[in-house]
Amino acid sequence: MPLTPEQVDLLPSEELRPLLKKFLAEFDALLKRIADLEAENERLKQRLDKSSNSSNSSQPPSLDQKTSKGEKKHRKPGPPFGHQKYSRPLVENPDRVIQIPVTECENCHADLTGVEPEDFERRQITELPAAKSIVIETRQHQTTCPHCLSLNRSALPEELNRSFGPNLEATVIYYKQTQHLSYERIVVVMRDLHGVNISEGAIASILERAGEKVAPVAEEIKEQVIRGEVIRSDETSARVKARNWWHWVFLSENGVYHTIVPTRSAAEITTVMGQLTAKAWVSDCFSAQLKAPAEVFQQCLAHQLRDLQRVLDSNPAELWAQAARKLFREAIHLRNRVLAGEMKLAGFYRRVTQVETQLDRLLEQPLTNEAARKLQNRFSTHRNKLLTFLHYPAIPSTNNESEQALRPRVIQRKVTNGFRSEWGAQAYAALQTILATAKKRGDQPFHTLAELMGPPVLPYAESSSP
Repeated sequence: MPLTPEQVDLLPSEELRPLLKKFLAEFDALLKRIADLEAENERLKQRLDKSSNSSNSSQPPSLDQKTSKGEKKHRKPGPPFGHQKYSRPLVENPDRVIQIPVTECENCHADLTGVEPEDFERRQITELPAAKSIVIETRQHQTTCPHCLSLNRSALPEELNRSFGPNLEATVIYYKQTQHLSYERIVVVMRDLHGVNISEGAIASILERAGEKVAPVAEEIKEQVIRGEVIRSDETSARVKARNWWHWVFLSENGVYHTIVPTRSAAEITTVMGQLTAKAWVSDCFSAQLKAPAEVFQQCLAHQLRDLQRVLDSNPAELWAQAARKLFREAIHLRNRVLAGEMKLAGFYRRVTQVETQLDRLLEQPLTNEAARKLQNRFSTHRNKLLTFLHYPAIPSTNNESEQALRPRVIQRKVTNGFRSEWGAQAYAALQTILATAKKRGDQPFHTLAELMGPPVLPYAESSSP
């Protein structure tokens, strides 16, 4: 039973000592209990933060927590009812046409040889030729001059001064860069599909030479990219010689430029841009990106929507996050409608003014939810970078294209776990610049590679002399 202050005053000092010790012990126990509760509270907060997934953050889907699939639904196999039948389209210019005439009447067995058909039914078979490499041997003649007795040797044409032809080298690069095959698997594929025995060392040599050969072309593409009106940029980690480097990508309407460098600082952007200033820069919220030399900025709205979704996942009743998410989605839809010609410009500009006003009101609204308030503060800091795309038609609302440009590197990283040498990283970046730009321009990436690897050697297979 606790004592009152009056009762404590009446106690002698020898009786106060044990009571004081008891109270101190209880006080220490309470402090420990408070510390335990605070630690538990922190763990619960972290558990809520770990609810992040690919739908509410930049986390890749592969890291999402797998949920129980529940009871498996039994569905009749095959396409759904009413599904439109799809047939492989016929090519207009087949390599060979085989005529199959009617020779006998099925009814009366009369001879129909020579009777002109009224119509015919077309069918096509698509096949690959048997894999067989072509080996071209050169023999440089040596002749002694009968007049001066000098030994002369014929000059080897430049395009024949190699061990592998440009198509074979382009095939190896294609497997490595776009299909993300390891050296070991490229050896197997080249042997089984193409009948070529090649070592891992030869593959490494091909990639190194290719990187050096296309480096000047990659630099030309960089100069074209940084002169574009709207530049989109993103970065991801890369392991080079067991150290953390960074893979940057820069896109514009003119092409795609990849580079792998030691740091993630804004200085890397300055190195790429030089003295140029872009009209617009599209990126995520990374501080280095926001220091890029540009007149206006657009932050990726896909990132903002995911962050808002994370707030709603932890607190579904958060009205501010619901309103902000709805507003950003409406802004994206608004731009899509006007670009598709579904909306008149006067109505578009009127609605843009309303959206801007609504956003300002949302940023002034007092909030109690800590996560929502942090997001509101970030939006307020970068207010002029959120809706830029509504005022410039060439600026996209998201930075999805940059993230997609880095996706092959992310897959490559999972396969190889990084680069063992700096030349490997530089060669990969240069070759990826060539392939991504070719794809963006509508060119065939493989044909582009083959042309850059050197003059064709197949014409020599049809002739015994240069």
